[in-house]
Amino acid sequence: MPRLDDAQLESLVSRAWEARLNAYAPYSQFHVGAALLTADGRVFTGANVENASLGLSMCAERVAIGAAAAAGARSVVAIAVAGVDDNGVFPCGGCRQVLSEFSPSMLILRCRPDGTYSITSLEQLLSSPFTGESVEKGKKTQSESIPAGVS
Repeated sequence: MPRLDDAQLESLVSRAWEARLNAYAPYSQFHVGAALLTADGRVFTGANVENASLGLSMCAERVAIGAAAAAGARSVVAIAVAGVDDNGVFPCGGCRQVLSEFSPSMLILRCRPDGTYSITSLEQLLSSPFTGESVEKGKKTQSESIPAGVS
């Protein structure tokens, strides 16, 4: 896991709570904020954005990673996620997959409303992500013969 000092961690947590204030969640009322730290030291934030067509809603983590990617960031060190659950919130499965594209070993800070947080790694939450390597293997095997008995 990457090493960050207490000041960096506290700053990231604070930025995630600030981002949460901008969440647009008129349907669930579940406001989430995220702040991610890139390898080059920049911080990008995001808040969840809901839509009446719920499948089109965006999680705070994906909003933050989208902002980072749009600014040219390609490597992420850590992400803090802030929500009102007493235990804090983890990124959902979809966000875990998206985050793994940028760094499977990034730190995940699970921010709690009482100001505390816990730290884990994305690797611990998503042990077998679907990767670009998976896509390449699929391309190669797709051109091979189909197993007997399968039509």
